[in-house]
Amino acid sequence: MSRNPSKIYMHHVANLRELELAISHTGRMARSEIASKDPQQSLRSLLRLYSFLVGAWAETRLRKLLHEEFGFNETERARVTEKSSQLEQWQQTIDLAFRKHHKITKAPLDERSLGVAHAARRGALHDVLSNELRIIIEIRNKLAHGQWRFPFNSDESAVEPDKYQLINKENFQSLQFKFSLVGHLADAVHDLVVSPVTFERDFEDHFKKLFQVRTNLTTKSYQKYENGLIKSREKARAARKLG
Repeated sequence: MSRNPSKIYMHHVANLRELELAISHTGRMARSEIASKDPQQSLRSLLRLYSFLVGAWAETRLRKLLHEEFGFNETERARVTEKSSQLEQWQQTIDLAFRKHHKITKAPLDERSLGVAHAARRGALHDVLSNELRIIIEIRNKLAHGQWRFPFNSDESAVEPDKYQLINKENFQSLQFKFSLVGHLADAVHDLVVSPVTFERDFEDHFKKLFQVRTNLTTKSYQKYENGLIKSREKARAARKLG
């Protein structure tokens, strides 16, 4: 079947490309600051910018997903966009994707309607959203409003301590892993909705990659990552002197 994507879809694709360029450039600057031991004390600002860009990418990736040519219809898109938060929109998108794939209109999404394997996969996607990706999705608006050190509650009367702790414990390695997680999650939902053949072939691979990244988030040492960048910089400088 030939493709004829809409203009809106193509606009989202273009926006994603621009965001990916910005993420790449910001990441390169962050790695440079880490490697040089952050002499300008600019790493924290770069991490906030990187986090904001990843959150914006996640929102745009969802919009692209919703406008895939052979995916959701207008009514289904409305069921997603009527949700008030980005997190709820992602959750609704996942459930609609499983309903479309399994042709389930009203029945609960559980082991009986989805089968054991797909019910577990749906649960895993929701778990990733609620845990690793929640802060990336929810903090974007805080960062967009200039709350780069102290994220406030909705009426800006107090700092939200949970978000303050979450945003301040992120490092460049963890943000890169979370960027990767959003991509794997979106790819899995895309295959579920748009291409049943691709889904059956690739869905398990998406999950293997997703679980590997989740494992990396908890097991990979940031200190080791930082030391590796510093040593690489020092070796490069030594080689230039010798040359």
